[in-house]
Amino acid sequence: MTQTQLFKTHRIPVWSIFFLFFLVGIIQPAAASEKASHSSFNEIREKGTLRVGVSLFIPWVFKNKNGELVGFEIDVAKKLTKDMGVVPEFIFYDWRELIPALNNGQIDIIIAGMAITPKRALSVNFSSPYCTSGISLATHSKGTKHIKSVEDLNQRSIKIGVISETVSEDLARRVFNKASIVTFQKSIEAENAIVTGKIHAYMEAKPIPRFIALDHPGKVDVPLSKPLLATKAGFAINKGDPDFLNFLNSWIIARESDTWLKSTHDYWFESLKWK
Repeated sequence: MTQTQLFKTHRIPVWSIFFLFFLVGIIQPAAASEKASHSSFNEIREKGTLRVGVSLFIPWVFKNKNGELVGFEIDVAKKLTKDMGVVPEFIFYDWRELIPALNNGQIDIIIAGMAITPKRALSVNFSSPYCTSGISLATHSKGTKHIKSVEDLNQRSIKIGVISETVSEDLARRVFNKASIVTFQKSIEAENAIVTGKIHAYMEAKPIPRFIALDHPGKVDVPLSKPLLATKAGFAINKGDPDFLNFLNSWIIARESDTWLKSTHDYWFESLKWK
């Protein structure tokens, strides 16, 4: 048998090759579509527990004098899970660890007053905004007694504290590009620094600067009547779960319509009754 005859004997018909590619073309998109449509929302409802990632920030999340977990986000999570027919399981993280914990599957949702930003939206899916906040400024009274305006804070001798990897840090680096930006991992560390005068100013979401000033009169001031920047917070979940996202957006619409969200927000942010 010649080499040509051997090749002809074992040659696969051309039509069968095209048919194979046709089958692969059908199967692969179907599998990808099935994966894309997979939703953990139903799994959460079946197991009856929603793992909620939170970070300690008063009055968003904190423990009261009895050791009970309270705060705006705790009320929101409890109401949300009640409407879902599940129970919440709260898991604490430092702020910068929240998104990695979500992406790694350690939690199902972030409910922590997380501001919606394009950078974060590359890693997570945000719901519609469920509350509005703003970045304010607390200053050390003695350390800034020579400061006449906010612009005067933008100098190399001034230390401005922020929580690492937050909107506050981004804003501080843009507005006070000449000042020394000091980053902290936890809000309590930044609060101690502003109270003791280790930093001149502390940029944080409202109403934290006002609460610090109220708790330490004479030591800390809030020089601005309006926030430096308004922010909108949303629930954060993993990508590829449209059913969950649809429920969250529907829940926000319903709880805004019946004013539950507004009244709860006002209680924690516009009053001191909870204190």
